[in-house]
Amino acid sequence: MFKKIVIIFIGTISIVLLFALYYKNEIKEEKVYHILDQVRLTLSSQLKSHEMDDLKVALMLSKNEGLVNALENDDEDLGYKLLDDITKSIQKHTNIRIRAQIITKELNIFARSWDDIYAGMPIGDYRLDLKYFNTHTNPRASIEIGRRLGIKTTVPIYKNGEFLGYIEVISFFKTITNFFSSMGVDLYVLLNIKYTDTAILMMQNLTIDNYVLANRNYNYAHIQTLKHINFKELKLNGVVYADKKYIFYENMKDGNGKIIGGFVFVLPKRYLDYFRNPEDDISFLINVTRSELYNVVKEEKYKDNAYKNYSAKSMVYMQDIIDKEDRQLFLDEAYEKFNKYSKDELIQMMLNRKIVKKIGGKIK
Repeated sequence: MFKKIVIIFIGTISIVLLFALYYKNEIKEEKVYHILDQVRLTLSSQLKSHEMDDLKVALMLSKNEGLVNALENDDEDLGYKLLDDITKSIQKHTNIRIRAQIITKELNIFARSWDDIYAGMPIGDYRLDLKYFNTHTNPRASIEIGRRLGIKTTVPIYKNGEFLGYIEVISFFKTITNFFSSMGVDLYVLLNIKYTDTAILMMQNLTIDNYVLANRNYNYAHIQTLKHINFKELKLNGVVYADKKYIFYENMKDGNGKIIGGFVFVLPKRYLDYFRNPEDDISFLINVTRSELYNVVKEEKYKDNAYKNYSAKSMVYMQDIIDKEDRQLFLDEAYEKFNKYSKDELIQMMLNRKIVKKIGGKIK
């Protein structure tokens, strides 16, 4: 009789535990997909916000009488000086760097805010998105492929009804990447490798599967995980789990709605509890644990040298994507690590670096 009671008791406990485990896994899976939805909504919101901010600047510049007159009179030097002065003033008073350029109606560079050495260079072969203005007169803001992938906000310039060219504000993905990083989510902007014939300045960017990385301030810590996941499964399901990380995917489309790549997000499992549960009716963007999560992420990344935990081989890949303000810290750590290798070992390390080998484009 006692044995029967023990068996029944053990059986009951086992069933309860199995149901509890099943329920816990169901709740976790629901939460993961809820976070995926929120990440996608946040991405859309961030892209739209950046496009609107850039559009405001582009519209303002398109109405600047000095710039319009310089374009009309083909005075490239004056156009550069005015554009340079305006963008430097914006950066001085707002700490926001604006990358703006003026393009002639013949699709040649007229002036750029960040340099004055490419005036007159034709860009029609790289900027197929500008064909949009053959049939439209309204401004356009979208992710587009040029010599680099970026968010391009373009406004046609008219004077007395005559079309003169375009003013364009260009941003890449640094601010958006930093925004997600502050919530413990690492963003990777991936362009399909077949578009590197156009995006010639990305030919040496790091490759993952059939993609090249477009954002330069990505977190290198997850690269090996991304290199070993099944991208077909990721694109099909929207999420995969690998190396104790949740990896999310969202298609990236250009202004014509064509899929040209994808956005990949990596959320370490240990950060999962910092996000609200699916039943909460408040978006995780304003949840009270965001500041806590930011502090955890910041402490993990910066409690010592930010590059201390990277191997010398990893730093070979990172050298092209370090921002100016971080370069000295990076070089100090790199010299210390590389100093431990012989000349032959360093040469072999560089030869093993994987880059896009194909070179395309036209020579004129």
